[in-house]
Amino acid sequence: MKVFVAGATGAIGRPLIAELIAEGHTVTGMTHSEAGARRLRAAGVDVAIADALNGDAVEGVLRASHAEVVIDELTAIPRTPSELSAHAHVDQKLRIEGGNNLHRAALACGVRRYIQQSSGFFLDAKEALADESSPLALNASGGIAKYAQMYAYLEQRALESSIEGVALRYGFFYGPNTWYNPDGGAADEIRKQLFPVIEGGKAKWSSVHIEDAARATVAALTAEPGKYVVVDDDTSSVSVWLPRFASFVGAPPPPFTTEDEVLQTAGEDAVYYQTKLCGASNAKAKRELQFAPRKREWLSE
Repeated sequence: MKVFVAGATGAIGRPLIAELIAEGHTVTGMTHSEAGARRLRAAGVDVAIADALNGDAVEGVLRASHAEVVIDELTAIPRTPSELSAHAHVDQKLRIEGGNNLHRAALACGVRRYIQQSSGFFLDAKEALADESSPLALNASGGIAKYAQMYAYLEQRALESSIEGVALRYGFFYGPNTWYNPDGGAADEIRKQLFPVIEGGKAKWSSVHIEDAARATVAALTAEPGKYVVVDDDTSSVSVWLPRFASFVGAPPPPFTTEDEVLQTAGEDAVYYQTKLCGASNAKAKRELQFAPRKREWLSE
């Protein structure tokens, strides 16, 4: 197929481009910078240079690509988790306004399918694991609720359209070029003892290796339209996986603290991350995308 990838030089864009090429697809990658363009040319794909916030430019490069499928991986994620709150408005503006330009261009250019990045971790499940039927956590704490509301909008935009829509509810990315890698931003903060564990915190984080997420995205080119939760099999609590990840990246054990202390020092979102995230099921992705996620390396020790 002819596939247009927006966010082609991001964390998932890089392995996604490689996977698409390996499967024989013709790929156009969109970037806003010449440095990104050089990286894409080196990867062997056609390059579209455009600012996602410029609707005319986006439509121009998409039309020139003759793409059948658009994959929206637009993000503006900061280097470390602690910077996310201050940076969130930039990220959300790109995903909403830039994504609006991309979706309008897809409609105007007669694109057949639109694949949208969504969240498999900001979900609301009252009892068991969340799945495709679970709502996003619209009533979570402040910053998390804003992200959940953004993802709900992105899913609606993709799925309630004349274009075939797929929403991929990815877990927290780990692996190369992500926060959760030995050279990533989360690892740096853990080494500095900036990522404590709340005593009794039972939140379950659903994650996915960035390369596994890329393979699932390629499978979504031909899957039935709809939502898919793309997470690995592990649903261990923060109190289990975080100390093991710290050991994996050569950090000392993370300090233990109380919910009240974290509320005072880091705010309600930090408490939510460790006490309310519910984890998610990948059963549908395994069944319909032939998804086979790897086990997290630091949990297999």
